[in-house]
Amino acid sequence: MNFPKSCDTFVVLSNHNKDRRVIFGKNSDRPQNEVQEVVFIKGGLRDKKLKCTYITIEESANPVNDVILSKPAWMWGAEMGANDKNVVIGNEAVWTNNNDGDGDAKEKRLLGMDLLRLGLERGNTAEDALCVITTLLEIYGQGGPCSEHDDYHYYHNSYIIADPTEAWVLETSGKLWVAEKLESGYRNISNGLTITTKIDKHSEKLHEIAKSMKLWDGETKFNFTECFSSGGDDIRQEEGEILLKNSTAGMSFDVKDMFYILRHKESFICRGCDDSYPTQGSQPLREHYLYSLHAARVIKSDNETIIKILQDTENGYIDKIEDYIRTLDSGHSTLHELDCIMKECVETEVKLYGG
Repeated sequence: MNFPKSCDTFVVLSNHNKDRRVIFGKNSDRPQNEVQEVVFIKGGLRDKKLKCTYITIEESANPVNDVILSKPAWMWGAEMGANDKNVVIGNEAVWTNNNDGDGDAKEKRLLGMDLLRLGLERGNTAEDALCVITTLLEIYGQGGPCSEHDDYHYYHNSYIIADPTEAWVLETSGKLWVAEKLESGYRNISNGLTITTKIDKHSEKLHEIAKSMKLWDGETKFNFTECFSSGGDDIRQEEGEILLKNSTAGMSFDVKDMFYILRHKESFICRGCDDSYPTQGSQPLREHYLYSLHAARVIKSDNETIIKILQDTENGYIDKIEDYIRTLDSGHSTLHELDCIMKECVETEVKLYGG
């Protein structure tokens, strides 16, 4: 099988950055011509039944969280997102050797992206969200086409789930799963399994099932990746680790360093618009207005001057948001002020392009 070379998720915990905050980042690399939108969805009580991308499940009996999602427009779920409890999640496609029965990813079940959104809507901490995802995975399973136009694009999933104090890596194979807790340092995942012998939580009867599938002898130390992996992008995984190691060496990692990693082209962590799986939010042929203006001035003309202006403008708004966060922590800011900053940021970019 030829795996799409797409998607990377990163997290740097508070002991490695200058502001002592968890910094999370993800590139969403999706098929050409697919619109990916950023949406806010208000929480609260919902109906008893919930229609996800392919199947209907039981809705939570409790009010769900407000969420901000970056999602392919055609599906219910999302590639990444955050909730109003300060939980963030990003997912990756992975391929495993567990492809029959509950592990058959061709069957329409919950998409990995549906599980991500459900974790954000129902989880108030990173560990809560992990529990939500794994519980629903064991009930409903995962599977179904992950592309709007390609019925043969399907996979299992891995995740980084973080909140202000800790992060978890969750990796799955059908209904089976393992999770590793991160309390310091940094971590990245690409499109392959990474959890080996450090397993802090796992699905019930994981070891018995692995042994019955003749993937583990029951005597050597259990290694999830060795048992279940059927391949991945080792090169991009290694490149991401190197970028994180170098960027965190001074223990002063910040959001601009994360931007640098996400924009790194030589490693293919950032993929161009001409790639079959480009790193884009709103892509050619069905562009949103701002993307159309950006493409005309930056991508097509390769205008280095305007790129420099954009970077300077971006840095200015990062500073404004950092100031906002500091005053928010002290109780002197409101969400309305953040709305104004974001609106001003978009309007400034539109004017820059002459729109």
